[in-house]
Amino acid sequence: MAKSYVKFEVSSDVVSKTYEALQLAKQSGTVRKGSNEVTKSIERGLATLVVIAGDVEPEEVVIHIPSLCEQKKIAYSYVPSKADLGKSIGMNVPCTAVAVENAGSAANAIKDIVAKTTGTAPAARVEHQQPKHEEHKQHEEHKQQEQHKQEAKPKPKEE
Repeated sequence: MAKSYVKFEVSSDVVSKTYEALQLAKQSGTVRKGSNEVTKSIERGLATLVVIAGDVEPEEVVIHIPSLCEQKKIAYSYVPSKADLGKSIGMNVPCTAVAVENAGSAANAIKDIVAKTTGTAPAARVEHQQPKHEEHKQHEEHKQQEQHKQEAKPKPKEE
């Protein structure tokens, strides 16, 4: 029986390409694993693709992820097995969900997966997400620079 959070069927061809793309993204890019990390990545607007396992028990662990992706306009897909999802990103344990933040050398494969699962042009979505990631990095760098300025100021002598 299909789970209530699975909103569409994904062909076996797309599933195998998804596993391969995740392996590449893990090696050359940035991925977040687990429902908590994936949720944070979606909420921050850093994820470019979210992959959810279709056999998660209890369902409540991942039931919020598809609707959150739709709200943030982030592409998502499903794979049938959490064990295979974990293996595809180099884990020895099952994984409920994975978010790709930086695709690395898997960028083209991820664009194809997004196009096949959503039926839209993925380039606009992927490019739209990258500036937010860069903006986040710039914000962090600015905060660090401010901290260094604060530390570098001489302290007034007390008499």
